[in-house]
Amino acid sequence: MSFTVAIDGPAAAGKGTISKAVAAHFGFAHLDTGLLYRAVGRRTLEGMGPIAAAQALTAEELQQGDLRTAEIAQAASKVAVIPEVRAALVDFQRAFARRVGGAVLDGRDIGTVICPNAEAKLFVTASAEVRAERRYLELSAKGADVTRDQVLADVRERDARDAERSTAPMKPAEDAVQLDTSHLSIEDALAQAIELIEQKKPATP
Repeated sequence: MSFTVAIDGPAAAGKGTISKAVAAHFGFAHLDTGLLYRAVGRRTLEGMGPIAAAQALTAEELQQGDLRTAEIAQAASKVAVIPEVRAALVDFQRAFARRVGGAVLDGRDIGTVICPNAEAKLFVTASAEVRAERRYLELSAKGADVTRDQVLADVRERDARDAERSTAPMKPAEDAVQLDTSHLSIEDALAQAIELIEQKKPATP
C-alpha cells in the first residue's frame, strides 16, 4: 500500500528535519526534493545548461556531499523558476511518492503540484527572522563567513523568488495543515506533525 506525506515550506522552517524524523517514525522512504534542484544548480555552476542538467539528473547525484552550500542553494533557487527544469523533475518525484510502503517528500510544491492527492499534507513555516537565525547558526558552525544581516537578506530574497515564480509558486495547499515552528522545539514540532499524519492514516484492521 502507498501512503504519501507531502511537506512543504520555506527554507530553514524545519521541514527537512521533521520530514526525516516522520519518515523514520512511520518507516516510510524520504525524499528531500530540494536536493534535485541543488544537484541541477551544482551542474549549472560547472557550466552545464539547467534544462540539460535536469533531464540528465541521476539518483546518484543526490548523494554528493557538497549540495548544502549557500552558493548551491542560490543556484538551486534560480533554476527552480525555470518551467522546463521543473517539468523534467516531476516524474522522478511522483514515482517516488507512490512507492509501496509509504513516502515522505519535502519541498516547495509537493502538496500543490507534485502530489495534489497526497493523503497527508503539512506546510511547515516560521518567521523570516527565526529562520535566518537558524540558518546563520548552521552556516557559522560549518565555518562559513556570513553575517546575520546577510543571511536574513538571503532568506527574504529566496522567499520572494519561491513565492512569486510563475510556475509552481511556494504556497500552502488548500487542504494542508500549517505548522508554525517559530516557537516550537524540534521535539514538539515533530510530535505535532506525527499526530496530524496519524489522523490521516487509514485504520489498521
